Amino acid sequence: MILLLAGTSDARRLAQAMAARGLSALASLSGATREPAALPLPTRTGGFGGEEGFAAFLDANPVTAVIDATHPFAARITARTHRLCAARALPLLRLDRAPWGAGEGRTLVADAAEAIRLIPPEATVLLTTGRQSLSAWAGLRAARAYLRVIDPPARPFPLPGGWEVARPPFTREAEAATLRRLGATHLVAKDSGGEEGRAKLDAALALGLPVLLLRRPLAPEGLQAVATVAEALAWAERLPFRSPCLTPAR
Repeated sequence: MILLLAGTSDARRLAQAMAARGLSALASLSGATREPAALPLPTRTGGFGGEEGFAAFLDANPVTAVIDATHPFAARITARTHRLCAARALPLLRLDRAPWGAGEGRTLVADAAEAIRLIPPEATVLLTTGRQSLSAWAGLRAARAYLRVIDPPARPFPLPGGWEVARPPFTREAEAATLRRLGATHLVAKDSGGEEGRAKLDAALALGLPVLLLRRPLAPEGLQAVATVAEALAWAERLPFRSPCLTPAR
């Protein structure tokens, strides 16, 4: 059984392709989103309980390979998965789409602290770096800042501005409309890569807004990775077939 660590659009497309091929697989979602889109594979939802819990899960289930298709910035999950699979000689593949990189109005920055230094105090900023990044923006002194999230938070936004609640995918037209509605002068995003998330960059470019991209964390040394769903599917199809496990042990 292949364990697919999901939660991205690439993971969803890979799950669809694996299901169409009849591959034995179990998808895993962290539960960070309240109502995630359903996947066409048997799916477990919720964290594993840290490194010890994930190790116990791998040992209690007939997992013969793992595909890590989590977010490019899920560095702790990727590092943990690499360590545990290496210790068990489990085949592991990282599906890691190509980054956008600098260019066309985009500037790469090391982290939120560097981005804060580059944002002028009169700016209105749309932050698309996720709810978990909120604490990193505590020092932001922009006139207004809006942090985009999928689920409405229970707590008030701690900076001038507010939460921007919206669920992807977004078109370039929708992104342009959002930037205009907010009066945004700057866009901050993670260098996540992929076509689905690129609409905000294209919208900012069309409106002449500067974009600050947070640089990706480094991948663990020796981790095998591919950039496309097609490559990940081909890797999965080369693995030995095992019967599906529809009721995994917790």
